[in-house]
Amino acid sequence: MRVLPRSAALAATAVAVAALVGPVPAATSASAAAPPPPAGRYLNLHQCVYHGPFLPTSFDLMTTLVPSRDGRFTAGTDISDTPVPAAVCGPGDGTYEPSVYTAAEGYDLTTGRYLNLHQCVFWSDYDQDHLTTTVGTTDVKFVAGTNVSNTRDTDPFCGGGGTDHPIPLLSSATPLDLTAGRYLNLHQCMYYYEGFRDHFTTFAPSRDGRFKAGTNISNTPDTQPSCGAGDGNFQLVPLLSGVKALRIG
Repeated sequence: MRVLPRSAALAATAVAVAALVGPVPAATSASAAAPPPPAGRYLNLHQCVYHGPFLPTSFDLMTTLVPSRDGRFTAGTDISDTPVPAAVCGPGDGTYEPSVYTAAEGYDLTTGRYLNLHQCVFWSDYDQDHLTTTVGTTDVKFVAGTNVSNTRDTDPFCGGGGTDHPIPLLSSATPLDLTAGRYLNLHQCMYYYEGFRDHFTTFAPSRDGRFKAGTNISNTPDTQPSCGAGDGNFQLVPLLSGVKALRIG
């Protein structure tokens, strides 16, 4: 509540001081709506790989990093002040269950300008099956070289795959500039081909634009996944695709 001056002398003094100092700036709506601080120091990628079913003519692996629309195949990827000790994954649906390739890794976002997201897609001729990995803490044959660095990675680093082999056309290294926006929008695009009973996932704009995923850094949180249309055989599965906006700045 404003207090009125008690005398003309006090009023004159107040006017003189105001003339010297200038008007006091009012609180702006921008400062009142200042963005919240980042959620934490580490990007914890939870790589949840599900397998199923074990049949003589069918074996299928599928990977999630973000919660799909189907809550049975969630993944706990988040931003935190501490690196994750283990992957947090959904239980599956009774047919598909978490596999040995499930893993998690925490990336310190303060150690460099770029999040270099490595996407490694492997193919098994025997099982007619794809496997996608992004972290380095899984079976050594299927590691991926995701890292934070001041250097932009342009070529993917992937494990040798053993009897499976990496697919260069679907694998990629995507340097994401952490200074370019407040959100890491992590897109997950799941595809399925009935002929092989095979799912496979992309998280990055790979060399094959038919299976690209729209992962990006932006000042706007994405709410819908951006995915390639597939190749006519492998079709997009909207129920298992998704996007998660992670606050990084």
